[in-house]
Amino acid sequence: MSDEGRQGPVINQGVVQYGGTSNVGNQAIGPGATAYSGAVSFQSFDAGRTAELLARVEELLALHRERLADPEGTSRELGRLREELAEPEPEPGVVRRALTRLNDFVQPVTPLVVAVGELARSMQGLPGF
Repeated sequence: MSDEGRQGPVINQGVVQYGGTSNVGNQAIGPGATAYSGAVSFQSFDAGRTAELLARVEELLALHRERLADPEGTSRELGRLREELAEPEPEPGVVRRALTRLNDFVQPVTPLVVAVGELARSMQGLPGF
């Protein structure tokens, strides 16, 4: 009898659990498997889309200025963010801090919070962000 076409023993490279409760974080099982933690993004940075979103935030800032606790501070922070993004290689840490401060400034105004959130999402493709 020939052993051609016969496969070796099956090797289980998974996880088997019987009963109980399991709270599992990231897992990678098997040869070459990789587990990712945190936000995973495969989009590329779109400077045009980011410019549109910056303009939208400025428009909403003008519209809702009286509802903000510190409209001048909000405008300054938006200006800092715009300046950093105009750099040939924006520093991800500077951009992140500016977005965090901007988000803090606009908290009382829902349309601005949404617009700043969209702006932050547009940065995910920024190298190193």
